Amino acid sequence: MVEQKLAMWPNGGTGQKVGPSLKSEELSPFPRAKPYEQAHRLITQLVFVGSRVVGRAFAESWRQASAMSKVKRLEEESGKSSGGYSRNIASSGLTVEEACKILNVKAPKGGKTDLEHVMERYKRLFDANDPKQGGSFYLQSKIVRAKDRIELEAREAEQVAAQEAETRNGWNPRVYKQ
Repeated sequence: MVEQKLAMWPNGGTGQKVGPSLKSEELSPFPRAKPYEQAHRLITQLVFVGSRVVGRAFAESWRQASAMSKVKRLEEESGKSSGGYSRNIASSGLTVEEACKILNVKAPKGGKTDLEHVMERYKRLFDANDPKQGGSFYLQSKIVRAKDRIELEAREAEQVAAQEAETRNGWNPRVYKQ
């Protein structure tokens, strides 16, 4: 019986190799490509991946640009000309109403603001919230932004008033002679 089992093995169970040894590459139906033969595949893959990345970035920037144009169009239609939203919030991120609540002053009416009262409230609140005296840096920065926002609104109101006065009275250039 042992002899029958050994007969089933090609080498008779002796462990010796039968026939020539074959490498895995020789058994593969596809010949192994050399590195210089695969260069075109690598370049093609890089081109496709790169174009996908650039295409997605372009599409995203297009979406953002179209969204911003819609916002500007809506602002112009609603009467908020010259950058309505950005003018309302300004660079501080506060509206005029919020700034007035922070400094506890009256909102400017008709473009007139008591800047002395605003500065008085600003100095008092700024000093009261000094971090060295146990105050909050966050509140102090909010106070500074509120003052800046009210001053910006006052400057814009002065410019509008000057333009209206110039329109009524005509343009009078200042000529300096020596």
